[in-house]
Amino acid sequence: MREQWWKTCGSAGLRLWRERRRQVLLAAVAVLLAVPVPFAWITLSTQERRVGAADAEERPVALVLGAGLSVEGHPTTLLARRLDIAADLYHRELVEAVLVSGDNSRDSYNETDAMHAYLVRAGVPAEKIAGDYAGFSTWESCIRAREIFGVDAATVVTQEFHLARAVSLCQAVGIDTQGVGDASLRIRTGATLYGYFREVPAAFKAVADGLLQPEPTFLGPKEPGVEDALAAPR
Repeated sequence: MREQWWKTCGSAGLRLWRERRRQVLLAAVAVLLAVPVPFAWITLSTQERRVGAADAEERPVALVLGAGLSVEGHPTTLLARRLDIAADLYHRELVEAVLVSGDNSRDSYNETDAMHAYLVRAGVPAEKIAGDYAGFSTWESCIRAREIFGVDAATVVTQEFHLARAVSLCQAVGIDTQGVGDASLRIRTGATLYGYFREVPAAFKAVADGLLQPEPTFLGPKEPGVEDALAAPR
C-alpha cells in the first residue's frame, strides 16, 4: 500500500511539474513573440515620414535631439553628425530655424549650449537657433517642442536607428513631422549596433508615452525662442 501511495504521489507530482513547465515555456514564447511588436509598428507606421537628407522637404524648424557630450563638454560624434545635418538643412533653406533640445539638468552638463555653439561654428546664425534646456528624453523633447515652443511642423534630426521612434513620438504630440537620420554604422559601429538593440525595448515606452501623454519633467510657460528664430532674418 505504501509503495503504491508513493508511486501515485510521484506520478501526480511529475504531471504537475510537466504542466507548469509547459505553462512557463508558453509564457516565454508569448513574451518573445510580443517583444518586437511595438518596434515593428513604430517602424512601419513612420516609414513614409523618414527620408534621407537629399530627399528632405521644407519644414519651418529642424528639431535636433541631444546625444551626449564628451568629457571636454563638446558634442559627441553622434550628436555632431546630427548637428551637421541640421546645419546643411538650414544652408539649403529647407528649414528656417533650428531648435536644439538637450539636457541641462546640472550646472556642469549643458548639451543645449554645446549644440548651439557647434551650429554657430557651422555657419548658422545664433539668432536662428532656439534652445530647449529640458529635453531629457525623446518624449520630453517632442512634447516640449509642441507645448512650450509652439512647433507644429518640423524635421526631427537624429541617427537612423532612433529615427522611427523620434518621428512617432513627435507625431503623437501633434507635430507634422519629417525625419532625417544619420547613417552612423561605419563611423560608430558599436554605438550604432547598441542603438538598434536598445530601440526594441524602448519602443514599449514610446507606445505608452504616445497613448498616455505624460507631462514632461518641466512644462512651464510658453517660450518665444522658436518664434523669434523664425522671425529673425537670414
